[in-house]
Amino acid sequence: MTAHFDAVIVGAGQAGPPLAGRLTAAGQRVALVERKLIGGTCVNTGCIPTKTLVASAYAAHLARRGADYGVTTGPVGVDMAKVKARKDEIMLADRKGVEDWLTGMDGCTVFRGHARFTDPHTLLVDGHELRADRVFLNVGGRAVVPDIPGLSGVDYLTNVSILELDTLPSHLVILGGSYIALEFAQMYRRFGARVTVVERGSRLASREDEDVSATVREILEDEGVDVVVGADDVRIAKTDNGFELTPSAGAAPIAGSHLLLAVGRRPNTDDLGLDAAGVRTDARGYIVVDDQLKTNVDHIWAMGDCNGRGAFTHTSYNDFEIVAANLLDDDPRRVSDRITTYALYIDPPLGRAGMTAKQVRASGRKALVGKRPMTRVGRAVEKGETQGFMKVVVDTDTREILGAAIFGVGGDEAIHAILDVMSAKASYTTLARTMHIHPTVSELVPTMLQEMTPLQ
Repeated sequence: MTAHFDAVIVGAGQAGPPLAGRLTAAGQRVALVERKLIGGTCVNTGCIPTKTLVASAYAAHLARRGADYGVTTGPVGVDMAKVKARKDEIMLADRKGVEDWLTGMDGCTVFRGHARFTDPHTLLVDGHELRADRVFLNVGGRAVVPDIPGLSGVDYLTNVSILELDTLPSHLVILGGSYIALEFAQMYRRFGARVTVVERGSRLASREDEDVSATVREILEDEGVDVVVGADDVRIAKTDNGFELTPSAGAAPIAGSHLLLAVGRRPNTDDLGLDAAGVRTDARGYIVVDDQLKTNVDHIWAMGDCNGRGAFTHTSYNDFEIVAANLLDDDPRRVSDRITTYALYIDPPLGRAGMTAKQVRASGRKALVGKRPMTRVGRAVEKGETQGFMKVVVDTDTREILGAAIFGVGGDEAIHAILDVMSAKASYTTLARTMHIHPTVSELVPTMLQEMTPLQ
């Protein structure tokens, strides 16, 4: 039997549920399909659980530094079972909140199961045939498992399975040098594990400017994380106590107890029956969308990680806002209007907005750059957290801010002062001449903008 809906939404991540809310409020009948966990990556295996673990790791780190602040503490221990229990409690409460909202939503029917297209308007979900005028795909992504000699013979973790650990690895080896890898590296080092990061490229966080990459490595190594770069021929062999990973030809093997794969993510688009719907994907499997997130099929949209237009919770939610604005509000919002922005949640965090200095150089624009070490930020000195720096790049001719990095205590929050000025397309002098509160990290942003030099 076929059930007809005004809209079918596949996936209950960050874009699907709020879109269901907007569509049902507009009087539409909506089916929302989820094959696994309501809330998607962010709630279940991404932002919520990982930043909860980061908070526990920070507490352990700060406790060990108590003497630096004149605070006397005894030996600091970490109870991994309690750390996991705290993470689970927060994550499950968040998931339940989304589940309760959807199941109580008038006009929305939740289907549990895997959806596959049988034709452009019809999806089959575990025996239920759902037909819709419009279809919205919010199917997310998953960890890449690379083809590495010997990998199939050993147990390994991904960003999902590592969240189930309630004991401390004796030696966690992390393959990958980007954001997920770096956050888990510092986190588990602070929990007390030995940690080695193995990166194929020549530096960590390779999409960032070289000064950011160098500072990331310095921060991690200062805390006792071992870093191996140039791992261009990784091989793995099982041992009695775990495994040995050889990073490159002639290199000494690294003996580990636990292996975390963090080498990238891929979209969950390979088993949706997209061919039956005529939906086009690119060479990496991402669904091709236009500037308003519509696919090549006029009544099908793709939001979130599966469209290749962003890989963050905030980009996914913004995708929902763009789709809803165009469909329901007669507000022609576009993906190209948004500014790239994100954070790396090691401690201290990196807040990023817009272009890197390297990208600005490559664009050929005349630009000014300002940079200030966190050792000259009073708030950082007072807190005893002076690692990192802040940097901004400005277009010499238009005077608009092209990009910024605030890498230091509060950087994930302070970056928004710059992001908002960029969004307004205002001159950098708007921010440079604004009085900020003392003592804060943000107050040094105007100072930095007043001390710029030509970008070389």
